[in-house]
Amino acid sequence: MDLITSAVVAAIGHGAPGHAPEVIASHFQRLKQAIAKFDSAATILAAIAALEAEPDDSQLQLALSAALSSAKVPDDMETLFAAQGLLDALQRPVPQLPEVQAAPSPADKSAVVSNYAVVKVYFATDRQRDVGKPPAQRFSGERSKGVSSGNGGGDGPLSYGSCDISIPRDHRMGQLESPSLWRLEFRDDPAKHVLLLDAEVQDRELFFAALTAQIRASAGKRAFVFVHGYHVSFEDAARRTGQMAYDLGFDGAPVFYSWPSRGDLAAYTIDENNIEWSTPHLTAFLADFLANTEAAQVYLVGHSMGNRGLARAVADLLAAQPQLAQKITEIILSAPDIDAAIFKHDIAPKLAGARNPVTLYASSQDLALAASKAVHGYPRAGDSGAGMLIVAGVETIDATGVDTSFMKHAYFAEKRSALSDMFYLIRNHARADQRFLDPVDTVAGRYWTFKP
Repeated sequence: MDLITSAVVAAIGHGAPGHAPEVIASHFQRLKQAIAKFDSAATILAAIAALEAEPDDSQLQLALSAALSSAKVPDDMETLFAAQGLLDALQRPVPQLPEVQAAPSPADKSAVVSNYAVVKVYFATDRQRDVGKPPAQRFSGERSKGVSSGNGGGDGPLSYGSCDISIPRDHRMGQLESPSLWRLEFRDDPAKHVLLLDAEVQDRELFFAALTAQIRASAGKRAFVFVHGYHVSFEDAARRTGQMAYDLGFDGAPVFYSWPSRGDLAAYTIDENNIEWSTPHLTAFLADFLANTEAAQVYLVGHSMGNRGLARAVADLLAAQPQLAQKITEIILSAPDIDAAIFKHDIAPKLAGARNPVTLYASSQDLALAASKAVHGYPRAGDSGAGMLIVAGVETIDATGVDTSFMKHAYFAEKRSALSDMFYLIRNHARADQRFLDPVDTVAGRYWTFKP
């Protein structure tokens, strides 16, 4: 039974819509409102009404699941998020007394502030820092020259801390809302935009203490670590991490590692040098993170050029500390800007010891990868089409056509269908053959595409 049908059946079993506790009835209504926007909403809502009358009828349950699939509802993140919220509400004990809203504890994933939410994300970075600057400018595109003993216990390259990210209440799944001159928006507004509100630098001990507290508070001691790509500032890496955590409904600690990308389209070769410089620092951070946070389920998400550092770091950890590396639940490589032959022959075999198959999202419409291919003269691991990379131990997914961003290079977080696929991968640990994907068999092997 799919996630949405399961949520509907479970809610009806608890008395929804008319005889359920208020919190469950509210979530049930929110789910139906999310479904109501689809063209086939009348058919789906009629199937739900039929189940309300006969909740134990398995044929009606199958009919609802078929109607949802036909309308492509399971590809919509808003509906999936509403369904997961309903299931989470069903699992919580119903309070017997009126609830009093308490101030959020340090382990809370997000705090509610009027008409926007605030998501706390954690970071490690080897960018040069200037604590006197505003949050968005606190870390530059230059390499760290070392930090004081008050932040990390020596002259190492890493700074640690946390960021608060605003998510508007009318946020659209997959979007990174920003001020727009076209909409006559001349200033940042957390009620309208995904913003970096604050960046607090911490010493290593306080950082790991706060991170561990949030991981302990999650159901499965979960965390994800995001490594951004080329042409990304510290500010945008923080914003993207908060948006992904919010859209995925992630129960755990969202973390990002920010290497010194210049955030400049013209600085490609500088970024190439900097990700190479950063890779040993990233490897050491991942080892430190896995050893010191009690995380039991760790999801690693890399994008673009950031995959060069992430893939090599994981390969080194699997070889040097295999027991520690077994805490890594998923490795997700999106649009990897890595030489395809090097990845296939040198990197992928080293990832074979991973806990689960590696997931690789590729695209034949990725303009940044096309530019990289032109610079280097050889295909990239993130290319699809005739150059689709098919390797043992890697589940390759063709994400061509699911991106609406200008550069066709941020489809991992810009498009609902890609986020929906990651939702099932992370939430349900569902492999490619258990998600809403179509297999494509070739002489080289099988890859997957999004259902049309």
